[in-house]
Amino acid sequence: MEIKPWLFSKKKGSKVLEADSFKIDVVWDLSSAKFGSGPEPIEGFYVGIVFEKQMVLVLGDLRKEALKRTNCTPSLSRSCVLVSKREHVFGKKVFTTKARFSDFTPAHDLVIECDNLMDEPFLAIRLDGKLVVHVKRLRWKFRGNDTIRVDGVDVEVFWDVHSWLFGTTSFGNGVFMFKTRDSCSGEKYSSRLDDVAVQCSWSQRLRDSRLESVGFSLVLYAWKNE
Repeated sequence: MEIKPWLFSKKKGSKVLEADSFKIDVVWDLSSAKFGSGPEPIEGFYVGIVFEKQMVLVLGDLRKEALKRTNCTPSLSRSCVLVSKREHVFGKKVFTTKARFSDFTPAHDLVIECDNLMDEPFLAIRLDGKLVVHVKRLRWKFRGNDTIRVDGVDVEVFWDVHSWLFGTTSFGNGVFMFKTRDSCSGEKYSSRLDDVAVQCSWSQRLRDSRLESVGFSLVLYAWKNE
């Protein structure tokens, strides 16, 4: 199941979705939400998912309001764990966002820099100002992967910037995935990510990771503003 971003164009509402012939209700109230430095609300909101008259997932601090509105019983399953996140970022050469790699670690400043107009294009990824990935001769290494250490955990970094270097239009985007090593166990990834895999199979990979472990994956789509 994939929820389109424009689903939340209204600050308060509900929607019925269908997944594998099952109906799922999504309710939300962002009318009093408060935000910090990032795009995600930090308090004064809820987003709930209802299945078979049970509130199987509630995000936000207004849990009681969500249960009252839907007249549902809370699920007896254990607390939810964030396993994947997708985000779109925009910039000319530099792309910034906040990244957390587990529910128990602080948010980090993540900066991706790519100058593809130089004679020797390069790719640099910084975490809290520290250079963690530096790719030279990018025309030969436009797809690849590396491993970094964050909060005591190995994180696999994958990138695909083929469209930035060889695309025929200015509408292409770079794709970056940060995946904790826990969620990579039992899986083998090629350093070469073809276009079909980049555009079509992320959701399947992330769905499979839910079944294999509680590791975390962050997928960034970086769009250049020319």
